[in-house]
Amino acid sequence: MSAGDIHAALGQVGLPMPVRDLASRDWDVVLVGGGHNGLTAAAYLARAGKSVLVLEARARLGGACTLEEPFADPAYKVSPCAYVVGLLDPIVIDELELRRHGYNVFVADPGIWCPFDDGTSYVQFLDHETTLDNLRENGFTDTDIEGQFAYEAFFGRMRRALREGTRDAWMDDAPDRAELESLLGHDPELIDTLFHAAIADVIPRYCKDERLHTALYGQGVIGAWAGPRDPGTASIKLMHFSGTIENVPMAWGYVEGGMGRISFAIAEAAAELGVVLASGVRVARIVPGEGVELESGERINARVVVSNADPKVTLALCGAAAAPTFRERVDRWRVQSPVLKLNCALGRLPTWTAAPGADYPNRAPVSIALPIDEAQAAFEECTRGIPRPGFAELYFQSAYDASVAPAGKHTMSAFVQYAPYELADGNWDTRRDQIGRQVLDLIGRFSPDIHDCVEEIDVLGPPDIEQRIGLSGGHIFQGECMPDQMWTNRFAPRTEMPGVYLCGAATHPAGSVIALNGRNAAMAVLADLAPE
Repeated sequence: MSAGDIHAALGQVGLPMPVRDLASRDWDVVLVGGGHNGLTAAAYLARAGKSVLVLEARARLGGACTLEEPFADPAYKVSPCAYVVGLLDPIVIDELELRRHGYNVFVADPGIWCPFDDGTSYVQFLDHETTLDNLRENGFTDTDIEGQFAYEAFFGRMRRALREGTRDAWMDDAPDRAELESLLGHDPELIDTLFHAAIADVIPRYCKDERLHTALYGQGVIGAWAGPRDPGTASIKLMHFSGTIENVPMAWGYVEGGMGRISFAIAEAAAELGVVLASGVRVARIVPGEGVELESGERINARVVVSNADPKVTLALCGAAAAPTFRERVDRWRVQSPVLKLNCALGRLPTWTAAPGADYPNRAPVSIALPIDEAQAAFEECTRGIPRPGFAELYFQSAYDASVAPAGKHTMSAFVQYAPYELADGNWDTRRDQIGRQVLDLIGRFSPDIHDCVEEIDVLGPPDIEQRIGLSGGHIFQGECMPDQMWTNRFAPRTEMPGVYLCGAATHPAGSVIALNGRNAAMAVLADLAPE
């Protein structure tokens, strides 16, 4: 398959040649897994002149950042788990020339919209004055309005210190705590926010209105096994707003054609650089220092194996060859996920009680949030196996990009918390539909016609994400991103097994669609393969 065909095939590249022919070559590097980080690592390694083979077990490339056709009408194109882009690093976009390979993005404006039960709402437009006017119309005081601007500026200052200071803390090896504190200017409030603070404690320093507390806490819990009052959640907010998109810091956007186009663009760049891509090929075993063995029995010889799989899957593939220290580390790695993914085919876009007749809500990531104490209670119930949607972020890709839905129809994806892997009552097979209705009921508090808009629905609980995507525990970030699993506590690319590296979302800097994880891994491999 030529590079230009990857987009058209939605990443279903198949076999470029018989497996026996792949096995007849000695490769410099074999990538286990064709998610966006694996493809990124492959592209950089090939750019440096290495012979590289990517082996993806699923039929299509992209991992969690791919495109599927889950509904009866194949005109619906849905990324099952990755919905918006905000952290894809500009250096990767530029170095791999992703725009030339089909990457294009619409910056979301507003950046967030949150309705409340009293019929008012909170919004952040890209334009400061438009935001100011809307917040005043919704009854926020000037003190609280300036407070919420100061709140965002506070996290903006942290982002600049860590990403634009004396070094970019997300690139190459992770900085230790002493270096992080130095990058933050030894500011006690910044250090506390990075390592300890709960998001529910940071927001009131800037805003008194309880509506703002409700609107703003969600970014501190998204993807985390935690409630808004739990220590460490403020750092989750920072993680999600440490990027720059289209020269707009701390923004998010929609990729034209769907999020999977990122992976496909990287795959096309990799193929152009000489990477051999193969999908539908399952690796049974990683043999450190030698290569991999396939489920079909063939041995693929390689000096280096880079695993895009999460650490627990990588450990299982290494088996008895895994170093004891690596095994111990992986055994401690937390992958509990409270995240439910809900993707919908819509006959039309919903209307909102808090913004009658306005079109801007459906152009924003919509935050559907219960008050902080209710959200905390929802998390506590989740720890006991009880699903209780307390927070959801909604994305209407089709409001920007008609190519992902049939003419006149739309898509809605929802990132929902809280729903556990194991249910105290029943299981996901028996309760999936009912839990999906719970989510729609939560949305329905603010959009009374949401049930009427939904024509088809695809509900993915943590076990579904684990089975469909291959992520242990169904954790979309390959593991918890709270402070004790970040920076030097996240996995480094190098492992204790000779010739075995990691490049997935469990590595530094973080989980999400970033691609620096793959670039960092490639740089480590190239440094180790440099002539002695």
